[in-house]
Amino acid sequence: MKKKIIFILVLCILVLSGMITAAGAQDTASTTIDGLNQTANSVGAFKAQTVPASDSSSYGTNFLATKVGQIIGLVLSFVGVLFLGLMIYAGISWMTASGNEQTVANAKNMIINAAIGIIIVFAAYAITAFLGTELLK
Repeated sequence: MKKKIIFILVLCILVLSGMITAAGAQDTASTTIDGLNQTANSVGAFKAQTVPASDSSSYGTNFLATKVGQIIGLVLSFVGVLFLGLMIYAGISWMTASGNEQTVANAKNMIINAAIGIIIVFAAYAITAFLGTELLK
């Protein structure tokens, strides 16, 4: 029995030490992103969205579209986190219902409503993205 415990302990230490070295690899990822940003800057990509125009009072023509896209991305991230929270709460509620039919029914309704809500949000985003690209053409 002691041999099994020692073996599992050694195995866990080896796995965790492998994770520590993998976490150190993040420095190369940041240099990769920096390299991509330098390349984009050297060819002038995205300059109209990030650099002010020559009079230094206004940004390029795509600046508003970029900011609106960032806000929509932030809102969709929040909706995704909210959906995940609702699903986890409903799942835990269902698991701890202890045979209470009313609690199980409430949990099922919460899961169904959360799924319908996320489908509506993504459908609205898809319609908006489609219309936005068609109107800007």
